Amino acid sequence: MATQAQKLRDLFNSGEHFIAADAYSALTARIVERVGFKAAYLGGHACSAFHYAVPDNGIFSQVEQIEQASRIAAAIDIPLIADADTLGETVADAFHFSRRYARAGIAGIHVEDEVNPKHSTYDNDLTSIADMQARLEASVKGRGDSGLVIIARCDELYTKARRGGGTGSLEEAIKRGKAYIEAGADALVFPMASPEQTAELGAALSKPIVVLGLPIPGTACTLHTGWGWMGAAMLHLERAKELFETGKVTADFNMPEKNALIEQDFYDELIADWAKKTGRPVR
Repeated sequence: MATQAQKLRDLFNSGEHFIAADAYSALTARIVERVGFKAAYLGGHACSAFHYAVPDNGIFSQVEQIEQASRIAAAIDIPLIADADTLGETVADAFHFSRRYARAGIAGIHVEDEVNPKHSTYDNDLTSIADMQARLEASVKGRGDSGLVIIARCDELYTKARRGGGTGSLEEAIKRGKAYIEAGADALVFPMASPEQTAELGAALSKPIVVLGLPIPGTACTLHTGWGWMGAAMLHLERAKELFETGKVTADFNMPEKNALIEQDFYDELIADWAKKTGRPVR
């Protein structure tokens, strides 16, 4: 039986674009799998905001991300890609956490090159190419023979004007991309790249290009997050206000798929069989 990592590699090798859809919990991962997506994605912002109520500034730890990712991976048969931020502060962290992701059954991770605290009021930069290469090399060692797919995330096009750490140079992005491939990256992602820039990156680099947001022709995969966890939070806020202000919630809570998503029938049969075999009463 193919491992989750091998399933993800097969998707990359198929030549067909696929979407890894927003999955911030085991249940939502089951939903995207049931709908028909071939992969799921746990974003850093999705995990930090939804589970810890903190921003995506590199605040929550890789231990916390791995805990959530492992729960999700255990609940689905499609591969999970997880946002691994910078994989910690040192190459030792990068080795250790990559090994933990692999052993937890996560199929792929993306490792970024922005200096923490990222996406914040701190006017940061990107880590040096040499340091990012060392981080990726340590990650390759950490995964061992697991097949964990390592996606190098380059934030060069995620500019300071947008609260990123890059300068916006396409030439520098290509330079970094080539260096990250040399260090062992299996694929690359360049947040904030335009379709035109993405096409140039794909032509210049020898590994698959992954995009964040809307699918772009010629790329291998889209990591699509935000709509799920933000939608859930917005709906929760709306219904909480209604309950507080009126004392009731008028929405219909009927969800025909619920039992299938939580395997209710399987557990009912399991418990009934045990009760009958041991002479216990059943309903």
